Amino acid sequence: MATSKTGSFWLTEYVEIDATQQVANGTIDLGAYVDVGDQQALAIEEVDFIWQAHDTALDTFDGFFAGSVVGDCAFDVQLTDLNPGGFIVRADDNTLIASGTMNINDANNVLSMGPDLYPDTFGKLDESRMVVNDNLFVVSHSTAAIAANQGLGVTVRIKARIVKLSTKDWMAIAIQSTAADN
Repeated sequence: MATSKTGSFWLTEYVEIDATQQVANGTIDLGAYVDVGDQQALAIEEVDFIWQAHDTALDTFDGFFAGSVVGDCAFDVQLTDLNPGGFIVRADDNTLIASGTMNINDANNVLSMGPDLYPDTFGKLDESRMVVNDNLFVVSHSTAAIAANQGLGVTVRIKARIVKLSTKDWMAIAIQSTAADN
């Protein structure tokens, strides 16, 4: 199906929800990696989500989320290969590459990872998620407000490699991606 043109490397994107918004969006430009003429795609092997509390007054980051939120809440994050317009997509959406959820019981200072299983690990080249679009999109959503002078950020780490696809495989992935846009 695909032949590897590079070894594995990491791409990252950070988005942050703060007291003024309950949704954060980010874009990862893949223009340097994807080439239609050469049938070059990005093979995603693994996606990790790293959550951090951000004290915006001091500009410091840590893993202590108590006080960052106003009450109990859930945080969702998704990585897609088509722009969802700032919304969380359904789990059966073909554009969805990876997703994660973090739940906070603020009163008891308990964190748990929700129904999503992550990190999302696809495997080596034959099991990787192939992407032929020019961008990846990150959307994070909070069910509750973030406290003043606080932010809740998530870094998306993507382990990927550049691959060359056969003409048939390139077309199949491009058709699937285009169909998902409708």
